[in-house]
Parts: sequence; C-alpha cells; structure tokens
Amino acid sequence: MTGQKMTWRPQYRSSKFRHVFGKAATKESCYDGVPITRSVQDNTFCAVNPRFLAVITECAGGGAFLVLSTGKVDPHHPRVSGHKGNVLDIKWNPFDDHCIASCSEDATVKVWEIPPHGLLKNLTVPWKELQGHRRRVGLIEWHPTANNILFSTGYDYQVMIWNLDCLEQVIKNPVRTISHHTDVVLSMSFGTDGSLFATTCRDRKIRLIESRSGNLLQEAGCKTHKASKVLILGNMKMLLSTGTSRWNERQMVLWDQDDLSAPLVQENLDGSSGVLFPFYDPDTHMLYIAGKGDGNIRYYEISSEKPYIHYLTEYRSNLPQKGMGVMPKRGLDVSSCEVFRFYKLVTIKSLIEPLSMIVPRRSESYQEDIYPMTAGNMPALTAGEWLSGTDKGPVMMSLKPGSQVAESYPEMNKGTDDGYSLCSPPRTENELLMKFHKQQEEIRRLRELLNHRDVHIRQLELEIKNMKNSHNSL
Repeated sequence: MTGQKMTWRPQYRSSKFRHVFGKAATKESCYDGVPITRSVQDNTFCAVNPRFLAVITECAGGGAFLVLSTGKVDPHHPRVSGHKGNVLDIKWNPFDDHCIASCSEDATVKVWEIPPHGLLKNLTVPWKELQGHRRRVGLIEWHPTANNILFSTGYDYQVMIWNLDCLEQVIKNPVRTISHHTDVVLSMSFGTDGSLFATTCRDRKIRLIESRSGNLLQEAGCKTHKASKVLILGNMKMLLSTGTSRWNERQMVLWDQDDLSAPLVQENLDGSSGVLFPFYDPDTHMLYIAGKGDGNIRYYEISSEKPYIHYLTEYRSNLPQKGMGVMPKRGLDVSSCEVFRFYKLVTIKSLIEPLSMIVPRRSESYQEDIYPMTAGNMPALTAGEWLSGTDKGPVMMSLKPGSQVAESYPEMNKGTDDGYSLCSPPRTENELLMKFHKQQEEIRRLRELLNHRDVHIRQLELEIKNMKNSHNSL
C-alpha cells in the first residue's frame, strides 16, 4: 500500500487537546420541527453564523431554505424561496452575516440579503442572480479573504468565479470559467489566503488549482483511494481527503501539498457506507471527521512531523447526522472553553442539535493558549484588488471578551481641532501591539457600519423596485 500505514501507538503525546469532549446542547437550545431536505446530495445542507442558522428544507415545488434565529420552528415560518428547483448548497458570506448564497437544480446561484431581524415574510427576490451554468449547480464557496468573490461548480463540470461587486442584479458572465474537471466536482477547499483551492471529482482525481488564473498545479489519482471530500489544512502544506478504499472501507488520506504523486498516510476507519465530512480548525490544528448516517465524530490533532495524524478520541451518539453546520470561531462561547461547534441535522427527528467541543479547564478566566488570533469577519481585499493580482491572508481578530468592542478613545476627544490629538508614541512593544489591535478594531467596526448601511440601501432599493413592479402591474 502506498504511503505509511498507520499503526497502533501509545498515547503519550502531551497535548492540551487530549481531553476535548463533545457536549450536546440542551433540548431548549435545539431547533425543533425543521423539515430537513431529503436530498441525496452529499452536502452539509446547513450554514451557520453568530446571528442566523440556515438549513435547506423539503418543500413542494421549487427549492427553499429556512433562516432561523432560535428554537422551535413554526411550520409556516417564512422561507427563502426564489429557486425553481431544489436548493443543493447554501453558504453565508464570511464578511456579512446578513448575506447568504444558494445554488440549485435550476442551474442558478442566487445571493440573498436577510433583513436585520430575520425573515418576516417569504423572500423571493435575490440581491444577485448568477446565470452561467448550463446544468444544476451543486456547490458554492466564498473566497476566504477577498470580499464579494464567489466560486460555484455544477453538473456541467465547470468551476465559475463570480464578482458580485457590480451594478447588475442578474450576472450572466463569470469573471473566469475553469474547465479541468472531466466529471462532477464533489468538494472544494481554499488555502488560508485563497490563492489556491483543491477539489475532489467523480473522475477519482484530486486537483490543486490556482484560484485566480485557474491554472492546474497538480493532479493526484490514487488507485487505492476514491476521494469524496478534500481539505487544504491551513498553512500546514498538506491536504486531507476522505473517501473509500478499494475494498469499500471508509478512509482518510493525507497528502503533501507540493507533491501529490503518493499519499503521506492512509488510514482505513470502518466499513460504513455514508460519506465522511472532514472539518479542520487551523487555530488548534484539530481535525474532526463526521460520518453521514452515523452519530459519531472522531477527532485528531495534525502535526507537521510523522506520524502527522494523532487520534484523540471519538464523540459517540445514537442520533445519526445527515448534514452538519459549523459556527465560525467568533461565535463560540470562550467562557466555557468551547473550541468548535457543530450543528447536527437529525432528519429522523426533524431536529438540529448544536454540539460543542470543549477543552476541560478549571479556571474561569480567558484561556489565551487555546484561542490564538483567528480569521475574523473583515475582508483583507476588495474583489477588484484580488482580481487584479493581489493575494492576502485573513484579517485576524482576538476572541478575548471585550476586544471586539471598539473602546472609547479618550485621547481623541481633546487636543486638536479635528478631534485627533498627537498622542505620545508607544513606549513598549506591548503598548504598540495594543494600539495596533485597537486601531484594527476601530477600522473593523467602521467597515461593519458601512456594510450594514450598504445592506440597508440595497433593501430599500429592492423595496422601491418591488413597489414599482406591483404598481405597474395594477
């Protein structure tokens, strides 16, 4: 067998994540009465951010999804229902908690603006509609650091890049079409700065592609591994794929990002049939593997030296998951040492169950060592900057309580006429760092304010347009 076969080894590694455990939410914190989609796509069907949870639902005629704030779901809860065919994937904009993209069997991608307090009536008019694919669209991914850049891929085997920073409401031409795949793309994953992305495809190949140019950098075909999902593991220079072995055992495989000719590690997990969803947290280097159709989640720590993958333990549950949402890091409860949060879609109970992964700590204070600076919700680039050739890593933020709130600047209110005083330069590195983070935070807050104003303007424009349309039809 290619690569290194994993062998049993004693668990003597010292790791702060050795005792991480899964804690299912109380009944009151679950979402109950959700008519979860019965689609057979191997997608996660659920997208989460600190404000809303979105889930693809089963519905008669057309395709729809719900956007929820909390709790028990009214059967008549308004939906986002503008697609003419089943919705196959949904993803929140990483830089705008009120903006979500969806793709569908109707061959379109639509981008929606969700009102500040959620949906009070059905939403049928999107902010943008993208019409480039010739067949149904199965997957969408936002660029991780550039604002308003969206990737989509469909059953026409094309990957399309869309720039949403334009005036048109209906966009017919993607900025680029990437045509390396000979069959349906099964998964897509970006590197940290979004300059590369990896794909798995029904033609059994894993590809590494330059995001902007669409150039194919590498291609891996492995006779002993049929990959269904792939992840670029942050800045580790490694890819991880999940799939099946020649004997139909579920399997995960680790690859060297610079050389896909042979795997670094292959590990067979079990003989179940559901697809394995992999999730990676670059802050803790933890990898979570959740099987579709079973209730278990295995988790591991990834290191840059052999044997690379270190098994930690397994969360077990009798409730089988059909799909999974994941909360961005900025939405976690740091006071209870939560390092990851899943949202399990349990179809048999029409239930969405939050599941927190927790590091057991005795201290009540903020645990700096398990919460390094993390990718925040501010874009590092505009769409135009990215398209013209610039790559940038994410704008980082601290999860420390209070650091997200812009502090008042006493020195800004006295002194010079324009409200800015020439305050003395920082004396220590720490002081400099604090001033820098303060500044970053203020910039983030102002950008968010502008973003919300933009959203409000778009909503008002849409309402005016709708009023004009209804007036014309009278």
